[in-house]
Amino acid sequence: MSKAEEIESAIESLSEEEYIRLRKWFSEKDWEKWDRQIEADSEAGKLDFLIREALDEKAKGKLKEL
Repeated sequence: MSKAEEIESAIESLSEEEYIRLRKWFSEKDWEKWDRQIEADSEAGKLDFLIREALDEKAKGKLKEL
């Protein structure tokens, strides 16, 4: 049995409360990873095109007030 299969089996045996807690923990880990990736991409200039697009739209008067 692989480690992943062992983990799957352990998850299947969790109570509903434990399962919800695990899902919350896993979701938070995903968001932390996403935040780190966005920060790294921003620092590397990979998201600069979004700023340019927004400024272009603003110059054209196409932005909506929020």
